[in-house]
Amino acid sequence: MDRPLTQNKSLGSQFKINSPIEGGSKNSQSISQDIKIPDKKANLQPTVTKKPANSEVELGRQAKVGTAVMNGKSRSRPGNLPPKAALNNQRANPSPPTTSQPKVVPPKVTKVAPAPGKKRPVKRKKSTGLFMYALRLLIFGVGTWVIAGTVLSVVNPATRMNQQAKEKANKIAVSAAKDVAPPPAALKLNQEIMPLKAAVQQLGAKNKGLTPGAFFVDLDTNNYLDWNGSLPFAAASTIKVPVLVAFFQDVDAGKIRLDEKLTLKKELIGGGSGGMQYQKLGTKYSALTTATQMIVVSDNTATNMLIARMGGIAALNARFQAWGLVSTKINNPLPDLTGTNLTSPKDMGELMSLVDRGELMTLRSRDRLLEIMRRTKTRTLLPQGLGEGAIIAHKTGDIGAMVGDVGLVDMPNGKRYIAVAMVKRPHNDSRAQELIRQISRAAYQQFTKPPATQVMPSSTPFITTSPKPQ
Repeated sequence: MDRPLTQNKSLGSQFKINSPIEGGSKNSQSISQDIKIPDKKANLQPTVTKKPANSEVELGRQAKVGTAVMNGKSRSRPGNLPPKAALNNQRANPSPPTTSQPKVVPPKVTKVAPAPGKKRPVKRKKSTGLFMYALRLLIFGVGTWVIAGTVLSVVNPATRMNQQAKEKANKIAVSAAKDVAPPPAALKLNQEIMPLKAAVQQLGAKNKGLTPGAFFVDLDTNNYLDWNGSLPFAAASTIKVPVLVAFFQDVDAGKIRLDEKLTLKKELIGGGSGGMQYQKLGTKYSALTTATQMIVVSDNTATNMLIARMGGIAALNARFQAWGLVSTKINNPLPDLTGTNLTSPKDMGELMSLVDRGELMTLRSRDRLLEIMRRTKTRTLLPQGLGEGAIIAHKTGDIGAMVGDVGLVDMPNGKRYIAVAMVKRPHNDSRAQELIRQISRAAYQQFTKPPATQVMPSSTPFITTSPKPQ
């Protein structure tokens, strides 16, 4: 009975030695405890062997290596260690001892090659840097330009004021063009009065060096005379007629009141005819008085005041074009002694036709306009060729290079006709005034005839006569 106990004791000692280090991991202790056979009755003492050669010792070493790796918190399993399932089998069925201790090899990091057909993106750091550099230079240049322009505008306020004035004038012109109604219907002409045309051509042939232009229309029959009617002429003071029409058009639109006060300013003073230029600066005139002085005494300062009040030169020119006046244009304030302001006999005839038909204003404003034009002081041109009892509403123009007269004539027999005559001349050549008087008389005589004979050629030569002063 003693022998079996001895064997059990040696066997328990042998299996307990499998844990070489007392402070080993719990895993290694559990392995040894699972394998040894305990004996409660026996008082067994462990026997230490330095070099165990059995499989249990080798298994303990392998278990120690695995637990050491786990205690080091390594999440990768060494390539030469058996997987967990194999290790459990090894614990249950110990394998024969190996001749060499396995080495722990760190896991290899393998590089994943890019998939075929997909190119690796190319980094363009240099091109991006150049683009950002160019963008910064552009921003810097624009900022410098803006700052320089601001500094220059501050340094030179006159330039800034001129620019602002131009922008304001353009805005006013655009606004005025939008406010203008569609162009009215043009004057419908019937037959040209050939006897009258032959007569005025004879008059022109006798005055070498003069360039006449004439446009007359019988408003009852629309028979007419057109002699150089579309030729541009210096407008002189005849430009005040379309300015007066625009004034009454604004009165009807409620933009200007007849009793509105206009102030005399230094920049609006114009020399030549008219007495407003001699008044004290700051003097106020009603709008109606200003318009009346512009026509009756041909006051240039009054004209400039009205032009400024109605938006300026550009705004008025836009309205003239809207009315169908192709040659009429203001280029400079009055007086325009060099003749830069332009018009034509036909333009002025078309305008007087619009006034007569009430196309551009109410009948009340038309009557006021004609009443002002009938009070014109200068009566040395068209009025000199009229017969007794005729009434004319007109406006003259006279500068060194041109003289002219524009009017609407009411005859004693009830006929009304448009009369426009202009003459280009050598400087202050007095023959031009006489030629206009003769053309006016020839037209008046022609319109006194019955309408059936107005367009027939005359068999008798036209005889000119000197006008009688009135």
